[in-house]
Amino acid sequence: MNKADWLGLLNYFHEEKWKKNTCIINHQKFLFHFYIITSGRLKMYNVDGISRKEHTLFLLKKGDVFDLFCLLDGSKHKVYYECLDTINVLAIPMDQLRDWLNKNPLYYKNFLSYSGKIMRTLEESVSQLIFADISTRLLKLLVDNIDEKSKQLKLINNLPNKELAHLIGSTRAVVNRHLQKLKKNGSISLQRNQVEIKDISLLLKELENNLKDRK
Repeated sequence: MNKADWLGLLNYFHEEKWKKNTCIINHQKFLFHFYIITSGRLKMYNVDGISRKEHTLFLLKKGDVFDLFCLLDGSKHKVYYECLDTINVLAIPMDQLRDWLNKNPLYYKNFLSYSGKIMRTLEESVSQLIFADISTRLLKLLVDNIDEKSKQLKLINNLPNKELAHLIGSTRAVVNRHLQKLKKNGSISLQRNQVEIKDISLLLKELENNLKDRK
């Protein structure tokens, strides 16, 4: 966006701060407001009505937006949100954003591009849940979240095992067992809610071996 259009759009926003562990279960909230995260992490998840099992659909971070589905189709989106950190968001009434987009249709392409990214992420997640075992899913989660510069984990760096399990469709006990195996082979070290990468090559080799075993 050019500066003038961005500053014009910002006039419709107000800033909100949500405390860590805040859970948002009111679906109406996202039907009428659209949010941009400016700091912190937010998980978007769903819960099975019978088993009460939880699955994290996305970890949203600075620069991510929600609820995109409500913006595009105007229908209620039955998902839940929880703040993993104290987060700051920019909020805008949904009808004002739609009105602005109608007057500035050039910027719809940005939302379409973002939507495509979301759809590809969901597609990959579903494929992993169907075709990959838990060990492979966990390894891929770790590898995909290693920062290129620091060679350490980002986004999931201090999440408890329960949250890691929700990301890959498993349980805390199973994830802990697999992490202990990775610790034993020297690829990671474990502290309280902290996974430190010790040897990326070992992680990649483990993932490669798992993928070969699937063939």
